[in-house]
This record gives sequence, C-alpha cells and structure tokens, in this order.
Amino acid sequence: MRLGTALAEPTGPDALGALADQIRVAAADGFASAWLSNIFGLEALTALAVAGRDVPGIELGTAVVPTYPRHPAVLAQQALTADLALGGRLTLGIGLSHQIVIQDMYGYSFEAPARHMREYLAVLLPLLAGEPAAFDGATVRAHIGLSVPRSPRKVPVLLAALAPRMLRLAGEQTDGTVLWMTGPATVRDYIVPSVDQAAADVGRPSPRVVCMLPVCVTDDPARARSDADKAMAIYGQLPSYRAMLDKEGAAGPGDVAIVGDEDAVAGQIRALAQSGVTEFVAAEYARGADGPRTRALLRALTAEFS
Repeated sequence: MRLGTALAEPTGPDALGALADQIRVAAADGFASAWLSNIFGLEALTALAVAGRDVPGIELGTAVVPTYPRHPAVLAQQALTADLALGGRLTLGIGLSHQIVIQDMYGYSFEAPARHMREYLAVLLPLLAGEPAAFDGATVRAHIGLSVPRSPRKVPVLLAALAPRMLRLAGEQTDGTVLWMTGPATVRDYIVPSVDQAAADVGRPSPRVVCMLPVCVTDDPARARSDADKAMAIYGQLPSYRAMLDKEGAAGPGDVAIVGDEDAVAGQIRALAQSGVTEFVAAEYARGADGPRTRALLRALTAEFS
C-alpha cells in the first residue's frame, strides 16, 4: 500500500501558489501522491497542471471530476493536456457527483446514472488511449479523435464507485476506484471483493483501491470525531455516502475518521493495507497542536508504505 495526502483547497489571489507549496511539502514529506477535489473552487485539472508542474516525483490525482458537466471528449482533452504538463504523473479520478449538484444546480437529468457512466467511459477511455471514439448512446454521443501530444503512458482512470453497478464498471473498465467516507469494514468486506471480482471476471488484473478518510492524531478522539461530524456533516446526508456509512454502522463521518494517538492511527492505517487497499490518502483535519502531530506520524509512515 502507498500513502497519499489530500490537498486542502486554498483561496485568495495566490491560491495556485499556495497549492504548489502544499504539493512541494507533500513530495518532500515522502507522500507517493497528492489529490485535489473538484467541487466549486479551483478547477482540479488546471490547478494541478499549473501548481504541480515544477514538483517532480509525486503522482497528482483528481478526487474527483464530475462527469455530467463535461463531454467525455472535452475531459479527455483536458486530462491529456494536464498529464503532458505534469510529465506523465496525472491520475484522473472521475465520478457522478450527486443529484443535488447535477440536477438541482447544473440542471442535468440524473436519471440512470450508472448508464450515463457506462456510456461516458465508452468515449473517454478510447480517447485517453489514443484511439478515436465512435459511440451513439442514450446519454452520450461522440464521433471524434484527438491530436493532443501525449506523455509516454496512458492516463490512469479511477472511478468513484460505491454502488454495485459502479463497482463493476470500475473493475471491468478502469484502473480502479477512489473512495471517500467509506469505513474500513465496508472497504474490506464489500468494496475490495466487489471490484476485484469484476476485474477477474473479464481477465483484468486487480484494480487500484484508493481509500481516502479523515485523519487526526490526538489524545482526545471523542472531540476529534465530533469535529469531523460538524465539519463534514454534508457527507452524512448525501445518499451515496449515507449508504456507505449505514453499511459500516456509522452514525456520521466522525465514526469512520481515523483518529487516536500515534499507535492507534498507525494501526488503523496498517489494517487498511491488510484489507486490500492499494493506497491510503489521508485527509488531515486536526486543529492546534494535533495538526503537526498528525503530519509527523504520516511522514514517518511514508517510509513504511513506500
């Protein structure tokens, strides 16, 4: 298992400079990867291409780019360009997002989301592989090729997959899945077996399972879990994450956060490695003195999981 870090989205006029500083620190601290969300702030592919270009040796990933607002050919063009800027270090994490975002905010239909993703991949994956796309589906149509210069390797694609049909798509067609707000028992007993079986059924190697969870090293785990519940309350309400929390038997985000003292947190991260996670991404949220303490432990663990 490798160890990665979630990048905090900076604000202000020098947001890209601040993001570059975060990536430099992450690389210096030994993290194998750094991941940026794509919600309503910085556009993740553009931001990583600009901020990460001069920081070698660390994989940079999106977690995740919503598919509905961008035609798959447009996303392929963006991803290939960003990967070229990064010298072949981009991993493209994509996902459906949520009905409240896609339908209520953007105005797209959120009907049959698994069908949408299957059709989306039918265009995106060939274009990323340097092939033309010719596809006519119910939600996506494309007859197009791209001439973007390419880095030597194909851009890996990870699918944010929680429901059974999405996990099957991830295993059958992509390089794996990227998770959020999914507890360790659910990862071990549901996510990993589902995606591994889907890949095995079509003769593909075991996919990547990138597991991202909140992390806080502290002597007050009850407060840390309460902090997570307050700061991340929305994730306990969105249906897809709520389903994973229910599967875990978790009341809220705080119940799946990785918290405790150094030994407790290290033990929980090691348990994820044993469960089949190929990469753990730490979303640090500690406050006060717990912040440097959390990073110090993660820095020490990067050598163990390199």
